[in-house]
Amino acid sequence: VQLQASGGGSVQAGDSLRLSCAASGSISSIYAVGWFRQAPGQEREFVATITWRYGSTYYTDAVKGRFTISRDNSKNTLSLQMNSLKPEDTAVYYCAARRSPVGWATLEWRPDYWGQGTQVTVSS
Repeated sequence: VQLQASGGGSVQAGDSLRLSCAASGSISSIYAVGWFRQAPGQEREFVATITWRYGSTYYTDAVKGRFTISRDNSKNTLSLQMNSLKPEDTAVYYCAARRSPVGWATLEWRPDYWGQGTQVTVSS
């Protein structure tokens, strides 16, 4: 599975931004897709996930109510709509995919595949 992320940029606090990720390859092997982020000097952290077939979602508390994850099975794409952005949302965002359903809705989400990162910078 190959993942290609896009849509990052620089915005002001309170603005919105939409990230996209195109998936290709063995899509049928994917159970869930998701987004991670890594701020400077910090570990990469889980942000949100959605199951590929049923569209069930799970978010980390820090983004609940502000971010919305979605997928379009017909286009093999994954998106992350980010509203009410805060400076602490500044990070490199990565899309990811996993094959196993075990533990998919937890913060200990372990991807099998990674996309390249896209920078999101939020200024105060």
